[in-house]
Amino acid sequence: MAQHNLSTVIGFEFLRVVTKKRFWLTSLAVPLALAVVFALVFLSNAATSETAQAQADTQLVVTYTDDSGLITDAVAAAFGGSEAPDPAAAIAAVKDGTVDAYFAYPADPSTQPIRVYGVDKGIFENGAYAAVATQMLVLAAQQEIDAPELAAVVQGDVTVTSETYRDGVVSGGLDGVIPPLLFLVVFYVSIILLGNQMLNSTLEEKENRVTEMILTTMNPTTLIVGKVLSLFMVGLVQMLTFAVPVVVGYLFFRSNLNLPDVDLSHLSFEPGAIVVGTLLLLGGFILFTGTLVAIGAMVPTAKEAGTFFAPLMIMIFVPFYVVSLIVSDPRSLIVQVFTYFPYTAPVTAMLRNSFGSLSALESGIVIVELFALGFVALRLAVYLFRYGSIAYSKRLSLRDTLRRSRA
Repeated sequence: MAQHNLSTVIGFEFLRVVTKKRFWLTSLAVPLALAVVFALVFLSNAATSETAQAQADTQLVVTYTDDSGLITDAVAAAFGGSEAPDPAAAIAAVKDGTVDAYFAYPADPSTQPIRVYGVDKGIFENGAYAAVATQMLVLAAQQEIDAPELAAVVQGDVTVTSETYRDGVVSGGLDGVIPPLLFLVVFYVSIILLGNQMLNSTLEEKENRVTEMILTTMNPTTLIVGKVLSLFMVGLVQMLTFAVPVVVGYLFFRSNLNLPDVDLSHLSFEPGAIVVGTLLLLGGFILFTGTLVAIGAMVPTAKEAGTFFAPLMIMIFVPFYVVSLIVSDPRSLIVQVFTYFPYTAPVTAMLRNSFGSLSALESGIVIVELFALGFVALRLAVYLFRYGSIAYSKRLSLRDTLRRSRA
């Protein structure tokens, strides 16, 4: 019977949320905004490509003088340039629009500036003059070196591969940091999207004055557990709704949107970090869900619930104020406090787990703490919902409620 009631609660709560227009308006708002942004980026890139092609087809007409002796006629010709006999006449030609630009190269370009004079074509297109002047000098220097491999080295055009070790085993480096960080992203998304829903899951029945009728036919524990599981299912629906347009845009429109080509084969999925990240995510989700459901059962109105909701949301962002210490000095006092304080522990521990500074012992302590306090919060939510079912107009006293439950 209890199992039947649990499935009834889950189905009812899940369908009650996903069948509301407000839920889909909220869930689809971000994907639709992303689609609009993608479309604008696509159109902007297309326009930029056309502009760039038009600029490429219309080569600049430039003159130059070169006190360094590096610029050759062949290099200058490649950029549409020719040597000017007189600097003053060259500047005058720019002023009357006869040529697009004039470049005056100093005797020592490494310490002296290149003087550029050009026809004003707008703040953005004017930047092309300095770019062309620099490219002319770079190409001339590369030809002067007369060794492609040395020219590449001078320009810093070299490839570096790194391999680091931890406890005698090759570590993943940055590629090993990214997978565990995904658990932190999922945690933030779930709490931010579902926070109000968690808070209102028990508050709604109290405001509608139907809690007594519900409790005459159903165990409050079954009701609370069913609500939590339905919230988890709703969260999965919302995450899929957000993820689909991103995945579609990346797979089919990556080049059009100038999205980076991420090579997932290089990511390092370390089993220990993945298991710890999963447990921290579940423990943190249970703790915050239990706490918000308990708050909803304790207060009479959504307005009063908001006074508790804001501090909890602040808690999940506080660790980012000391993220530099979390990464560089995880043994510092403030990081240790954030690691073990329940409502900052999920974020802090997931960050430390990603960067490899969370030991096995610390992981075990934080995971046990989160699950234990999460179940305590859920149990407390059951008590508050049961004994506060008739307290429609006042906030429950936690002390009085616990005293009554023991009696």
